Amino acid sequence: MLNTTWYDRMIEWRERHISEKHLVLLLSFFVGAFSAAAAALLKSFIHFIQWVVETHLIAGEHTWWYLITPVIGITLAALFVKYIVRDDISHGITKILYAISQRKSIIKAHNMWSSVIGSGLTIGFGGSVGAEAPIVLTGAAIGSNLAKTFRLDQKTMMLMIGCGAAGAIGGIFKAPIAGLVFTLEVLMMDLTMTSVAPLLISSVTATAISYILTGADPMFPLDTTEPFLVNRIPWYLILGAICGLVSLYFTRGMNKLEQWMKHSVRSTGAKIAVGGLTLSILIFLFPPLYGEGYDVIRQLINGDSLSALKYSPLEQWLLSSDNMIMHSTFNLQLVIIAYFSAIVLLKIVASVATNGGGGVGGIFAPSLFMGAIVGFVTARIMNISGLMVPEANFALVGMAGLMSGVMHAPLTGIFLIAELTGGYHLFMPLMIVSVISYLTIMLFEPHSLYAMRLAQKGELLTHNKDRNVLTLLKMDNVLETDFIAVMPEMTLGELVKVISESKRNIFPVIDHDGHLRGILLLDEVRNIMFQPRLYKRFTVEQLMTSPPAVLRFDLPMEKVMETFEDTGAWNLPVVDADRCYLGFVSKSKIFNSYRHVLVHFSEE
Repeated sequence: MLNTTWYDRMIEWRERHISEKHLVLLLSFFVGAFSAAAAALLKSFIHFIQWVVETHLIAGEHTWWYLITPVIGITLAALFVKYIVRDDISHGITKILYAISQRKSIIKAHNMWSSVIGSGLTIGFGGSVGAEAPIVLTGAAIGSNLAKTFRLDQKTMMLMIGCGAAGAIGGIFKAPIAGLVFTLEVLMMDLTMTSVAPLLISSVTATAISYILTGADPMFPLDTTEPFLVNRIPWYLILGAICGLVSLYFTRGMNKLEQWMKHSVRSTGAKIAVGGLTLSILIFLFPPLYGEGYDVIRQLINGDSLSALKYSPLEQWLLSSDNMIMHSTFNLQLVIIAYFSAIVLLKIVASVATNGGGGVGGIFAPSLFMGAIVGFVTARIMNISGLMVPEANFALVGMAGLMSGVMHAPLTGIFLIAELTGGYHLFMPLMIVSVISYLTIMLFEPHSLYAMRLAQKGELLTHNKDRNVLTLLKMDNVLETDFIAVMPEMTLGELVKVISESKRNIFPVIDHDGHLRGILLLDEVRNIMFQPRLYKRFTVEQLMTSPPAVLRFDLPMEKVMETFEDTGAWNLPVVDADRCYLGFVSKSKIFNSYRHVLVHFSEE
């Protein structure tokens, strides 16, 4: 009781002395600071586990432990999630989008720490996923719960979620602009001055703290890059189109593999076994699939592609004394291209095996990893053809291209890669490749991998405000139940009595089990209802008609409006999954609710 009283007094003091506008700015600073601390903690946790593994297990050599440690990480993460968290903490960005789409903007408190531990165990032991999506969920959870603590409204909680995400990106990548742009492109709905200032504060605060803790060097420093040349624009256009197609493969392939893993492998033990075995085989054949793959990225953007073959069966085969391929430069180049192409194709399998087996991780790192390889392979093919393009530059901009396509966020791809590498002098090719990749995938797939599941359920908010408002509307808000139901066997005389007591001119016809049989319109019986001689001649079943359409209760409001437009109806009945009658929805009711939500949803 004392704690409650103290808490209530604190809230009351805040309301008297700190305006909500100033409170939001203050909270955005703390959200950024806490998100940066969480990012630093996650990095330290991952590096500690990697140090333990490499020092006490692997001991600097490529041993069988490389195949075993990822399975250990998956197992520990799966047991942690099942027995301690007892909640699904995968697909962090999708969970944030779902929280925003449902207009609750509430993210469970355990997400402030559970994703850090789960992803740390997974990645530290070599899981083939990234730490960025879990830390974004962590930052968003910090923002949501901090706003909830101060009893802020849902719109402000949504902004605090964005601040947490911006802070997480800024903190883990040391990329403040990318943090802001990612939040606006992927998570938020409107760019307004009300939202920009808190997002900037959070992102810059997190980045500054990250600088203090880890230094100001970019995550992937460049040793050498060639300047941008105008005559290479056509080749960058080709790379952008290739990145868009690979993004399509990434999005649809990963989604289908995840669905297969989810529905085909049920028990926790089976998931660990299938995921672990698959991941071990892939890592044995292709060691670059071990872990996040950031070492491979550094090698490719700095022109050291052969180092990525280290410890692989391919390296041993190429170095064998009787191998004639080594005597042909052309054949060697073809083998290297085939090897890296196979890694691109199999990376999504390794990532799904990691997460599907029980691990916790995101797709930031896999998309960067695949993008660097796609850029490198494309450049190597062009060079073999005699075009002479810089492979390091192509690997760098390839990361932006694949991220833009996978996330449907070209600005994020441009600014993130520029800040990650310090390659600001390559803004032109970054923009070309990112935009072309985005336009290419948009021809085939309207939603990012993050948004795909929510879009299929009609629960996704977009940057289209009209569509957002319809998404926020639910059937509960517009369902009308004051219609008097009639039975098929009722006579016209009995119907007239019902009409005299009703205030509506539509009557649902239901059977004794509550199933909808049809509807009866007052206009259809108006010409005979004042003729008593006909009262026993006609029954409701003879007079009823079929409605233009029947709406399911779980149908998204956007589909409801499409049905109204297609049928031209003004009122339509609503049923449940068993076709039991629930009520009616009218177009006028939807419009009234739409206006009410739009007023609340819009920025003042």
